[in-house]
Amino acid sequence: MKYCLSNDTWDEKEMIAAKRIIDSRYYTMGNTVKEFEKQFAQYFGCKYAVMSNSGSSANLLTVAALIYSGKLKCGDEVIVTAVSWSTTYFPLAQFGLKIRFVDIDKHTLNIDIEKMEKAITNETKAVFAVNLLGNPNDYDRIQKICNRYGLLLLEDNCESMGATYNGQKAGSFGLISSFSTFYSHHICTMEGGLNLTNDEELYHYMLAIRSHGWTRHLPDNSVLHIKNSDNFYESFNFIVPGFNVRPLEIEAAVGLEQLKKLDDLIIQRRKNAEYFIESIKNSTDMLIQKEVGESSWFGFALVLPKRVQGERAKYIRALTERGIEVRPIVAGNFTRQRALDYLNYSIYDTLKNADYIHDNGFFVGNHSTEMKENIDLLIDSLVSVE
Repeated sequence: MKYCLSNDTWDEKEMIAAKRIIDSRYYTMGNTVKEFEKQFAQYFGCKYAVMSNSGSSANLLTVAALIYSGKLKCGDEVIVTAVSWSTTYFPLAQFGLKIRFVDIDKHTLNIDIEKMEKAITNETKAVFAVNLLGNPNDYDRIQKICNRYGLLLLEDNCESMGATYNGQKAGSFGLISSFSTFYSHHICTMEGGLNLTNDEELYHYMLAIRSHGWTRHLPDNSVLHIKNSDNFYESFNFIVPGFNVRPLEIEAAVGLEQLKKLDDLIIQRRKNAEYFIESIKNSTDMLIQKEVGESSWFGFALVLPKRVQGERAKYIRALTERGIEVRPIVAGNFTRQRALDYLNYSIYDTLKNADYIHDNGFFVGNHSTEMKENIDLLIDSLVSVE
């Protein structure tokens, strides 16, 4: 048996959709992307969706749109969790924003909300909340804090598609949110990402930024630009510095089929999580992620209890020898990454919980198919070390 990090969620429907695009000979961003964006926005209860080529690009579009719209400016401070993926942070630095790292809650693995509020300074203008490994944040508390201090709430939901908090879908709380549809995520379009927002101006900025900064993909009644009646003029008309992070039609076609399956995929992930939680409780004192709201269980994070702290290598070796793929918990404490040398940042207080999971935590996958045998193998492997 091999316990992989993720499973393939495609069947003949995705293959047929992909073939349809290939037969059409229209490959780059077009009407299929528009339809996927429309249905994606409707599913999450938001007005606008913008598809791009990755979740990382979605975060880049988030930050760029906020800068160009004037909602943030260079030098503003943005509070982030110390544990996330690299491209939560890099777009902030690339647009001249100051990053302020805050420790995680050792139980939820999301940002420590009490420390988040204490970390706010006169320079703080936004909170970039990350829903880690499928687990939503406590948005009641975070929204109250943001409202109290006049902060923008941004949401990185790349790992948590399908999660809910108080019945509301994660990714619909922030002014802008980001999603990933990479292979190992909840739905797979090969590569891909999306942004959601209810703000029309930000939506139009993202449409322009995604495609070189030009006006071609803006609606005729755009709040950013009144189009010239001469189509030749509008062919190469640039209004903001942009990127080429456009998605492919084939990705959107596959995405439309995957979106139909999302509810069932999440239901199975939650069933697997229930079995995982009960199995862990009955077998070992490993620490696991405490669910906030309804997690979509991207995977299963495990943290060594203090009695065996510092002995992670033994567990990794035991799991690997039995065919179980293992990874760090995202990137661990990101402030311990060499790339930090290139960022403008500060750290509030200590990052002791992020440090602990950096040294004593690891991650295994969750699938959208039944996996009791895999989980049994995992538990047996952990117990064999102890």
